Amino acid sequence: MDKNNLPMIQTGLLALVVLLLGYHMFLGGHEHTATTDGTASAAVAPVDAKAAARQQLAATNPTATPNKPAEPAKPVGPTTTLQWNETTFDFGTVNAGEIVEHTYKFKNVGKHPLNITQAKGSCGCTVPSYPKTPVAPGAEGEIKVRFDSKNKKGKRNQIVTITANTPEGNTKLNLTGMVNEGAGAAADANPMQITPTAAQ
Repeated sequence: MDKNNLPMIQTGLLALVVLLLGYHMFLGGHEHTATTDGTASAAVAPVDAKAAARQQLAATNPTATPNKPAEPAKPVGPTTTLQWNETTFDFGTVNAGEIVEHTYKFKNVGKHPLNITQAKGSCGCTVPSYPKTPVAPGAEGEIKVRFDSKNKKGKRNQIVTITANTPEGNTKLNLTGMVNEGAGAAADANPMQITPTAAQ
């Protein structure tokens, strides 16, 4: 081999490598598959796992919009007004493992029946129960909240979101207090329950 041609060969090989790299980058995720006649054809590889999951969801449920979060429950009927005895209750201090129950009372002071479509706790340890039938104008109702302090510690602010046909649509009820860590008292058979005073 002529030593004078060596730089040209090296330059040519370097250019070939650059060309191959550029070609691969240009294809950007395409891969070649052989057809029945032996020629190569480009096939698009899946972009990523999330895109594949979105495509699969769209195929199984054409009405689904995977990029959009689930819609919260919507109020039903004309709006009415509620008067709450309280929307925040401090249960004080309990030991980890104790059950706290509290009842939030309200009155429908509007002109239309109240329809509660959803009551949802901020976590699985906070479970609300609520009227499933309309509450007539002038009638009273209540939301019972049960908080399980097992495996919890420190200052707590458990939130229950009530969705109803009120002007604001959503009302947040807060159950606050302190949970002591330690051995963790066993849940009392009769949970701590405090009933609020009647509305003035």
